[in-house]
Amino acid sequence: MNEWSEYLKFLAAMISITNPIGIIPIFVALTEGQPKQEQHRTALRTSLAFAIILIITLFAGEPILRFFGITVSSFKVAGGIIILLMAISMVHGRVSGTKHTKEESEDAADRESLAIVPLCIPLLAGPGAISTVIVYSHQGSSVVHYLLLSGELIVVALLIWLCLNAAPYIAKLFGRIGINVVTRIMGLILAAIGVEFIVDGLIVMFPGLV
Repeated sequence: MNEWSEYLKFLAAMISITNPIGIIPIFVALTEGQPKQEQHRTALRTSLAFAIILIITLFAGEPILRFFGITVSSFKVAGGIIILLMAISMVHGRVSGTKHTKEESEDAADRESLAIVPLCIPLLAGPGAISTVIVYSHQGSSVVHYLLLSGELIVVALLIWLCLNAAPYIAKLFGRIGINVVTRIMGLILAAIGVEFIVDGLIVMFPGLV
């Protein structure tokens, strides 16, 4: 992973998967009635949890795959399928069931910490984000490689924090239609990334395809 374009692609993938603008209606609904100070604390906890969980995944993901005897190529195909399913839902302006289920929405009001569940897991640091981090972590082994990916995850966490802090204003500015448009654009980017993961994995698993 020597080219800077690959790191930019990883950053674009993480922003598309997390879709900080698209999560705003859910954040507003879940924190409705909370004082502004508590809403800001929830936003901070969510972004911190996101960064911590995915940075741990960055360093521990590949060893876990080796422990279970799972090849990175097969994981690429599986991750690509998950990302593609998420992308299809996003193109239709919906939150994918792989990120958030109806039952989790109903249970959210009864949870003390909305920041961790469901806002961070599974809405932000869900299967798609975890798969992407593990796939890209495999593309290099140097300290600089891991530091760059960690830095990009922190940048995404900061973007999430900014969006959630400004959620009421962004919701008014964009409106439901505007947020759906952004979500659909993110979905198209995500679909291309998912297809690329699947193709790359299949080429390694079945060299004859080339």
